[in-house]
Amino acid sequence: MLDSSIVQQLRDVFADLAHPIQLELKASQHTKHGELVTMAQDIAATSPHISVEIRGEFSDIPQLNLLVDGQAKGIRFSGVPGGHEFTSLIMAILHSAKGGRQPDSGIIQRIKNLKGPISLRTFVSLSCTNCPEVVQALNLMATQHEHISHEMVDGSMNPAEVERLGLQGVPAVVAGDEIIHVGKADLASLLDELESRFGSDSQQHVHTIHRADVAVIGGGPAGAAAAIYSARKGLKTVIVAGRIGGQVLDTLGIENLISKPYTEGPQLASDMRGHLESAGVTVLDHRTVLDVHAGDLHRLDLKGGETVNAPQIVVATGAKWRQLGVPGEKEHIGHGVAFCPHCDGPFYKDKRVAVVGGGNSGVEAAIDLAGICSQVTLFEFGDEMRADQVLQQKLLSLPNVSVHTSARTTEVVGDGQSVSALRYEDRTNGQIHDVELDGIFVQIGLAPNSQAFADLVETNKAGEIVTDDRGRTSVPGIYAAGDVTITPYKQIVIAMGEGAKVALAAFEDRMRAA
Repeated sequence: MLDSSIVQQLRDVFADLAHPIQLELKASQHTKHGELVTMAQDIAATSPHISVEIRGEFSDIPQLNLLVDGQAKGIRFSGVPGGHEFTSLIMAILHSAKGGRQPDSGIIQRIKNLKGPISLRTFVSLSCTNCPEVVQALNLMATQHEHISHEMVDGSMNPAEVERLGLQGVPAVVAGDEIIHVGKADLASLLDELESRFGSDSQQHVHTIHRADVAVIGGGPAGAAAAIYSARKGLKTVIVAGRIGGQVLDTLGIENLISKPYTEGPQLASDMRGHLESAGVTVLDHRTVLDVHAGDLHRLDLKGGETVNAPQIVVATGAKWRQLGVPGEKEHIGHGVAFCPHCDGPFYKDKRVAVVGGGNSGVEAAIDLAGICSQVTLFEFGDEMRADQVLQQKLLSLPNVSVHTSARTTEVVGDGQSVSALRYEDRTNGQIHDVELDGIFVQIGLAPNSQAFADLVETNKAGEIVTDDRGRTSVPGIYAAGDVTITPYKQIVIAMGEGAKVALAAFEDRMRAA
């Protein structure tokens, strides 16, 4: 049964459904079938526009298909979409009825231009925090393109298929029997991948030019603050981003945002979007910047045929998880190499795993994994772990954890389908060792998303954009803020302050040049 507060929320959410929705369930003897029936009936009870039908056709696992006006929308849930995936079902209902937040016309056109038919399955874990974004993005594409279908599959209910496909990480997107994507992704990156794999009808592309006084690249805290401060100065402001919120969306609990003792990443991202829109900022999300051209009028070329022209640009593209860069790593991502212990840890229950990285994130990951894995080995490049002392003490108290310091990872050993060992060099004596294991979790920090600007503005050895004390880069009219820059302490509150400071500096420069 749904909680009474959730029921009331759903009544409000579904109040304006424009089309009748049918939740079609197949008959099943699976022990979880009744749970799916109850969930569907509870959802249907919140709106007169939603109904439930149980068909006689038999399914080994619980299965729900989504119909609109009696027509299948190409969206299926195989398993019970509980946990984080409950939201995916609610969003699928809304988007199928053309409700909820829809992409802008530029993104919708790119989706419609994809060459079909495209049939996809996404294997998920209900505890995975990265899976819903992938599921929701592909479901949304199915609502916009009659020749795209998408199925969410709860991997725990179909272990034979997981083993047959050789899946070792989620979310895993499969076309036919081919794995085409593993790991977190947003609508923009998935759309890029599908265009590359299946093709796009370029003749249908419409070249759109957006003109602005200030163009902000990046939708995280720094980018949002820069855009809002610019718009409040009366400047026409455009923000270009893969997703509004950036890495904030992947942060579950936030307890150090001053004046707000607790919030969660998705809520903060939603609040930032609302503030951007209320400030009058033009939001171009789900975008990929292909090229940046500097001049008196800077130009951003976006994938899909759009261009943004502005005399001032703020780069606030943040950072991403850093990879080891050793032989075998790239080939085994999703096949034994992972980055999210919360998402992929359940795949290694009672197995041997390694965590590379002795900072807070690495030690926390090792502690979490020790609760489900038979053996956890932590590797730290330095002479000692860098995590907080309380975390180190907790880690060292666990009986199934071992730690190697002064260890330089040199290779991920495996056959392309699974990992068999991690090879490392003992930096104290130069000896090479292999540690047999089943999975490797990489936790070595963040790398700035500055590649698109490396040949345009000055960067340091770490790839961070070099700025002065007001966020100016080496190119006039181009500014940078947040985690992509040399600013120390990569924190949300610092990124917000840096974004605001850069916007004010850009406005001051504009006034002086007038």
